[in-house]
Amino acid sequence: MDAREYWNHNTQFHGELVAAAARHGGDVLDVGCGEGLLLARLAPVSRTVTGIDPDPAAVARARKRGIPDGELHVTGLEGFDPGRRFDLVTVVATLHHLPLEPALTRLRELVNPGGELVVVGLSRPSGLADAAWLVATALPTMLADRLRGGVVDPDVRVVDPGETLADIRAAASRILPGARVRRRLYWRYTLTWTAPRG
Repeated sequence: MDAREYWNHNTQFHGELVAAAARHGGDVLDVGCGEGLLLARLAPVSRTVTGIDPDPAAVARARKRGIPDGELHVTGLEGFDPGRRFDLVTVVATLHHLPLEPALTRLRELVNPGGELVVVGLSRPSGLADAAWLVATALPTMLADRLRGGVVDPDVRVVDPGETLADIRAAASRILPGARVRRRLYWRYTLTWTAPRG
């Protein structure tokens, strides 16, 4: 799919990510950029935007967007070595494709002091708290889907998440001290972390 604009459970969070980029007004990295819709939205409020994705077809579609001041690389996180850090690193529906702790460690290394990491992720439901949350949010999610005219999914690789939210919180507490992990609507969570200065 090469739709210019669309809505789904991931793009629902783009506004928050654009607001974070606007706060920094600097260099942004989007890990798992897919066909580039988020990069296109981040570019107007950022000094530069860089997108990486291991799927050549997705990156080719992203290039068709003609993103100003944008760099696109066909690579995964583990093979990406830009020789610099970024003021904001975004990761949307990608972390569960990667080994959790090595990925969080690498992401930490890519954030400038005072910069921010924002993950919009999926976790494997486990336990009563997750079950209760899924039940409580099912109706609002279905209503939003209907009001938005249905969910559009671009042609990207999909895998089921392996880690639970507890796993993610535990890993974040070890690797990203001070990170905040929150349950969100649309069967998502957000992880936010600000890199210490100095």
